[in-house]
Amino acid sequence: MNNKKLVLYMSLIVIFVHSGLLQASSIWGKRSKSTKTLYSDDVARQIGDVLTIKISESSTVDNKAKRDLSKETGRSTSFNGELGNFTDIGEYGMEASSSNGLTSKADYKDERSFIDNVTVVVVDILPNGNLIVMGNRERDIAGDIQTVEISGIVRPSDIKFDNTVMSEQVADFHLTTKNDGVSAPYTKQGWLGAILDLIWPF
Repeated sequence: MNNKKLVLYMSLIVIFVHSGLLQASSIWGKRSKSTKTLYSDDVARQIGDVLTIKISESSTVDNKAKRDLSKETGRSTSFNGELGNFTDIGEYGMEASSSNGLTSKADYKDERSFIDNVTVVVVDILPNGNLIVMGNRERDIAGDIQTVEISGIVRPSDIKFDNTVMSEQVADFHLTTKNDGVSAPYTKQGWLGAILDLIWPF
């Protein structure tokens, strides 16, 4: 009987010792600022939070202009050569005509599309709760470097449950792409061609 009591006492002591080392996970337990709340999500709300912008931008420009202007002017003058009863200098006539014309045609069409996902950081919060975000992404593939820079204002209600927002829902949206590396010289106009475009009149 004494042995059973001894085993029981030892078991209780072990339980109390280990319970002191365990951290309580109760919903009423004291939490620090870095502890995630029980019902919190991963949606960006504070400065330093991140969210992903799904970029789906496309633009189409199709401008056409045509002008056809013409102007014609004609004038004729004739004189019979008589100056009163004393002098006759012979008949005299003059005709003049002029014409001016302008025909021009311009056709410009540009279609562009950009699809990507870029994660940005909340850098500030406006008084109304909207988030100012900014971020960039750089890719280096076999020497070809592409840099994407993004900034804008995001309304918290537009952020989806998976912490993403569409680019068309971002106010004051700025998207800048820069290309550098091996292929960059082949996609840019040469210096001589740029000079000729400046001085060539047509």
